[in-house]
Amino acid sequence: MYNHILVPTDGSDVAQKGVDHALSLAKALQAKVTIIVVTERFPYYVSGGFGWVALPIDVESYDATQKEFANRHLKRVKDAADKIGVPADVLHVENANPADAIVEAAVANSCSLIVMSSHGRRGVGRLLLGSQTNSVLAHSPVPVLVVR
Repeated sequence: MYNHILVPTDGSDVAQKGVDHALSLAKALQAKVTIIVVTERFPYYVSGGFGWVALPIDVESYDATQKEFANRHLKRVKDAADKIGVPADVLHVENANPADAIVEAAVANSCSLIVMSSHGRRGVGRLLLGSQTNSVLAHSPVPVLVVR
């Protein structure tokens, strides 16, 4: 039924719960996984008519740091998958909205399931911070398993 699982991670402890569950499920189902890290665009801030314009060196430094961050987490999860015998590919999507990139990757890679975690925020915290998991749930054409 589920032969290819997309496993998003941002390297957080909360995301690790989803990663652990996805790898265990993949092992039990003899499925392959694609591990994805999405890094967002350089954050530009504008407030009260004033803004800060980043220099190219700032953006380059940010991008390099994000790539290093992604590669470190992708390697860690890939090593864990290899250790338990789960075939795994890795994918780093740069300069993208995480939820959009996760849904697009699931479709592009013919994934049959997305397994991801949720912070479980409610009320104002959810409204202010948004929810990548909620957005994936709302827009994914493939099933999504949410781990809490």
